[in-house]
Formats: sequence, structure tokens, C-alpha cells
Amino acid sequence: MPIVIGGIIVIIVILVTSWINSRNRQSLRSLAEPYELAIGSAVTGWQLSDQNYSSLLLEEFNLITPENAMKFGPLSPAPGQYDFTEADAIVAFADKNNLVVRGHTLVWTNQLPQWLSDGAYTQSETREILRNHILTVVGRYRGKVQYWDVVNEALANDGSIASNNFWMEHIGPDYIALAFEWAHEADPDALLFYNESYAEGKGEKADGVISLAQSLIARGVPIHGIGMEMHTGLGWSPNPQEVAHNMQRISTLGLDVQITEMDVRIEQPVTLDELNQQARVYAEILRVCLKATNCSAFSVWGLTDANSWIPSVYPGTGSALIFDEIMQPKPAYEAMIKVLQER
Repeated sequence: MPIVIGGIIVIIVILVTSWINSRNRQSLRSLAEPYELAIGSAVTGWQLSDQNYSSLLLEEFNLITPENAMKFGPLSPAPGQYDFTEADAIVAFADKNNLVVRGHTLVWTNQLPQWLSDGAYTQSETREILRNHILTVVGRYRGKVQYWDVVNEALANDGSIASNNFWMEHIGPDYIALAFEWAHEADPDALLFYNESYAEGKGEKADGVISLAQSLIARGVPIHGIGMEMHTGLGWSPNPQEVAHNMQRISTLGLDVQITEMDVRIEQPVTLDELNQQARVYAEILRVCLKATNCSAFSVWGLTDANSWIPSVYPGTGSALIFDEIMQPKPAYEAMIKVLQER
């Protein structure tokens, strides 16, 4: 009998020790808190009902971005009609668990509803459609969505406003300023961002982002920050010093900057050396963000490799996130933890 009791005691000690260690384990969100840095992930509504998924999400992140649920196409199946089911579920989950929400995205040339992209609308009609859309969506989540990607990927590679853009073609270049003004009208307390891809390093597109921001500020347009998407891959990730320089340029304008959609894709099959290279990219960009006085958030575009958009859009590549297909931390996760511990 003493042996049995002793065995039970040992098991209890092991279980209690494991529970204490799990409670004391440092997470990304706990380590980011002293920096006042929001650390986030893109999500889809159906995944939040998965207990394993939601537990990992809440353990590691304090900010979420709807991956697709707030884009025009998924939201509006017919003119004047909206389906907020998934977006509402995400916002409710955030509210219940005290998470910050980045609204993504109000104005983008992609993922538009077919009724709009194929419609024969005049300039004034298109302008009114966009105005009503922004007022409807931002107004619905007034006070619940802290950040909005108001305009997404409006620039060409040379830094000019892209001409092959639905809104540019149907409204003209003023659509950008108008979108910010309408978003501010719908929620004066929300922080409004211009979000751009492949403009994190040195080049014409990065210069174009700065020029666009300067012109909006000069016109008195309510803009509060710039989103650096940071979709990248091994062998072509942006130079950290150039990213830091751009963050400083943005700071000079009085604007915040956020890493909004980071992933680092790798050609398959993946080796451990490649995962370690990926880890260095994540660590370098996080370190740049922490050192910048105006970098207020760092988000990855998805929680695990199992739900990443990369393999379907770029066949033959993947493993782009910081947790693998079975929700286990990768070297990139550990590298980010180490950077946050450098304080």
C-alpha cells in the first residue's frame, strides 16, 4: 500500500509541476507587454471554435486580424446586402477575450464582390457605393475595432498610384483620401492605416508610401499609421537596416508603423537549416520593430502552417509561419522569444 500511495504522490507532483510550468511559461504576448507592443495573428472565424487553436491563439497573441471576413467580397454578396456572420464572430471572440482587433481591409482592388466588379456603375455611383460600404462596416464595429487597414496595396512598383486598380479606374486618385475621411467619420477614435506590400526595404515603392503619406497629411486627411505587410521568403527578405530606416522616415511624419502580415515562405521540402534561416528573418524584423519608437504592433499572417495561404497561392512553397502543422513551435517562434527576452 505505501508503494501505491507513493506512486500516486509522485504522479500528483509531476502533474502539479507541469501545471505550474505551463502557467509560468513565457509567451510572446507576455514578453511583448513591457514593450507595449501588440503581437498578433490573422484568423478565420471557423477556427476559433477549435479549442486547441483558440487556446494557442490566446496564449501567444493579444491582437487578431480577420484574414478575409472583413473584405468587401466576403462581406457583401449582393448590392446593399451584408453577411456579418464571420466578422461578428471574430469581433465577439476578441471582445470576450480582451483582444485588440485590426480591421482588414476596407478598400482593395482584389476580393471585390462580382456584382461590383462586373457592374456598370458611373463614377458618382461607385463613389457612393464605397462611401456606404465604409460607413456601414466601420460604423458597425465602432469602438470594437481599434485599427483599420483603410486602403490596401494602392501603389505600383514604381511608387505611383496604380492605374490598374478598380477604385482608381472608377473614382480616380481621390479615392484614397476619401476612404480615410469616411472611415474617420464612421469612427473618430479608430486608428487608420495605409497598408502596403513589398515596400519595407529600399526602393521606389517605399518612397511612394512616404510620398503618399506626406500628401495625405498635407491635405489634412486623418491617417495615423503605415502597415508593412512583410510577406517574404528565404533569400529575398528585406534588409533590416532599410526597414529600420523606413520606420524612422514614417516616425518623422508623426505616424505609427506596424508589421501587419508577416510570413516567410520556404521551398519544399524544408530542411532544419532553412528553418533556422527563417528564424533569423523573423528575429531581425521583430528586433527592428522593438527598437523603433513608433512600431506598435507585429502580426503574423496565420497561426500555424496548417492554415497558411502560402501553399495554395505559391505551390511548392510553405512552412511560412512560426507554428507548424500540428501547432508546435518552430525555430522562428523560439527566436522571437529570445529577442523579446533581450530587454
